[in-house]
Amino acid sequence: MPKRISAAEAVPIRVVVVTMDSHLAGAMERAHAALRPELPSLDLVMHAADEWGNDPAMLQACRDDIARGDIVIAAMLFLDEHIRAVHDALLARRESCDAMLCCLSAGEIVRLTRLGRFSMTDAASGPIALLKRLRGSKSGGGSSGEGQMRMLRQLPRLLRFIPGTAQDVRAYFLALQYWLAGSEENLANLVRMMVERYAAGARQALAGSVRAAPPRPYPDTGLYHPRAAGRVVERVEALPARGASGTVGLLLMRSYVLAGNTAHYDGVIAALEARGLRVVPAFASGLDARPAIERYFWRDGAPAVDAVLSLTGFSLVGGPAYNDARAAETTLAALDVPYLAAHPVEFQTLEQWDASPCGLTPVEATMMVAIPELDGAICPMTFGGRSEAEGERRRTMAAHAERAAMLADRVSRLVALRRTARGERKLAIVLFNFPPNAGATGTAAYLSVFASLLNTLRALRDGGWRVEVPDTEEALRRRIIEGNASVFGTPANVAARVPADTLLRRERWIGEIERHWGPAPGRHQSDGGAVLVFGETFGNVFVGIQPAFGVEGDPMRLLFEHSFAPTHAFAAFYRYVRETFGADAVLHFGTHGALEFMPGKQVGLSGKCWPDRLIGDLPNFYLYASNNPSEGALAKRRAGAALISYLTPPVAHAGLYRGLLDLKASLDRWRALDPATAAGQVAALAGLVQAQAAAVDLAPAEPVWEPEERAAAIARIVEAVYELESTLIPHGLHVIGAPPDT
Repeated sequence: MPKRISAAEAVPIRVVVVTMDSHLAGAMERAHAALRPELPSLDLVMHAADEWGNDPAMLQACRDDIARGDIVIAAMLFLDEHIRAVHDALLARRESCDAMLCCLSAGEIVRLTRLGRFSMTDAASGPIALLKRLRGSKSGGGSSGEGQMRMLRQLPRLLRFIPGTAQDVRAYFLALQYWLAGSEENLANLVRMMVERYAAGARQALAGSVRAAPPRPYPDTGLYHPRAAGRVVERVEALPARGASGTVGLLLMRSYVLAGNTAHYDGVIAALEARGLRVVPAFASGLDARPAIERYFWRDGAPAVDAVLSLTGFSLVGGPAYNDARAAETTLAALDVPYLAAHPVEFQTLEQWDASPCGLTPVEATMMVAIPELDGAICPMTFGGRSEAEGERRRTMAAHAERAAMLADRVSRLVALRRTARGERKLAIVLFNFPPNAGATGTAAYLSVFASLLNTLRALRDGGWRVEVPDTEEALRRRIIEGNASVFGTPANVAARVPADTLLRRERWIGEIERHWGPAPGRHQSDGGAVLVFGETFGNVFVGIQPAFGVEGDPMRLLFEHSFAPTHAFAAFYRYVRETFGADAVLHFGTHGALEFMPGKQVGLSGKCWPDRLIGDLPNFYLYASNNPSEGALAKRRAGAALISYLTPPVAHAGLYRGLLDLKASLDRWRALDPATAAGQVAALAGLVQAQAAAVDLAPAEPVWEPEERAAAIARIVEAVYELESTLIPHGLHVIGAPPDT
């Protein structure tokens, strides 16, 4: 028989929760269901800020609910656009609602907290001062997350018997515990505590109908697996033991695990295990992953994993608000395994991401790609997010099957590369040829390519690789540039022919390529019946020449015309490297090629983007000039490259040449003029200076300077010539493996 609802229980109460994203939505809905027998008239609504950008109606609904909320909870609001969207609404409701709890957010949000007699706007003295101790220090390399959690659990016990405002401060600390361990049970008890303590007016009678249990503790650091008993365990031995091809340490968000919102993680775990890898999915409290790494990714003083893959979307130490890259570097350097950072889409749906020419939103690109790069993370990839079902936004996470599979493929290849004996590894080295047909084969910015390549081949041989190394730089250059070139009438040695029927059979996206470049094999780098692959093989190392990208006169067309495609030759080259030669890794040699400029999203690429299609799952390393981080970022984000920086050559004064030298001589004569010099001679010299300056674009040729203009005009030219002469420019070329010239 259903329980009878008393008059007190029938009093409506609205609890409004506003937070950054909807990862707690499922747990909150289950908490609401658990509360209905106790609070049948409870209206519990949750609003996620990540939904506002694409739907103004959802923001307005949030503001309307705040204005009607009896108890308002705001958490994880630290992005400026989210704060500006609701700050005024929260402020307007602060004094008229029963209670307002604001936590784990930017200062202007947290200061809106009002719980009974406790207000965050009060002076930070007495019990309130304890709040400051939870902030921790952003300096130093130590982990403060575990210490903060210990303090958070201790403070409510210390405050329990202190009367007055201390009890409201205690409630604040308890609320933090409930939220940070955000299971459905803890979220339900958070609502119970807020109603029990702060329901006022007609709603005060509800306080007697609920009792909040203490926060249920969960491991600060633990392991998650969908097939583990209870899904959360604390010992590696309790994980399903499978996979003999290597071990991957996964870093997960504890809040998603406790909320039961883990389908996106489950998809990646399944994909990795399907490739024979053992997976150790670990989480830590807060946003400092070091405790999880130290506890689960080491064994007996040695690394226990072959790679670390972060699925958190945040930096290793610090999360979205700040980044301690130095601490992360120390941790990762000690571990000495590949570190990859993949991300779910948080501020848009998977469908919106898929349709976007940009890929990630600016906030996502900053938090999930740029900041983890400071730690040294590579291969930024989207692996999941929230989807839309029948036009209605879903709030639970899901894996993106194709992206999760590609992520698992790339991790698997990196692990295999690490575990393969050096003598068995195969490496493709890619040289560039831009502009084509201009004798530019084997050039790169500030790099002596063939001298550097020879040193690299020697180092590989000495390191245990099976490499055939020519005796001299010139011999190396001839084998690559000349070889059989005269037989084929080509600018470089032909390593292979890829017939048109092979292209039709093996090229998955042949239709897109033929739409732009005609039937296979096309006209670029082709003999009419086959695509020609330029390069030469040296044992287990193939040195190939990247084909021209087809629009040398308009290279930006590759980036801005999203329906464009690479040539038959360009696509065939990378397929040859991956499948025919069978490279275990590729090294792009110098700044820079065209792979990372191929059509597709800016960042957060999909399987429809050409850089992703071309490189596939092949581990990609890229020698890049240290003075060009902006274009290097494109290689990292669009081609999955791990950059290896090389020095630019020493600098020297540019000096002057040709017309500038003649101009300087005339300026010296001008400065040496005697005041008594005839007016005609002065005018003639001024005319000569103006003409010479005009020839080098330092002055207009007309109108001729008037006598009163000459001194000022010539002074400006003197300054410009001096600036040009004293400019520092690179002198010579850098050689990999050799000390710079002094």
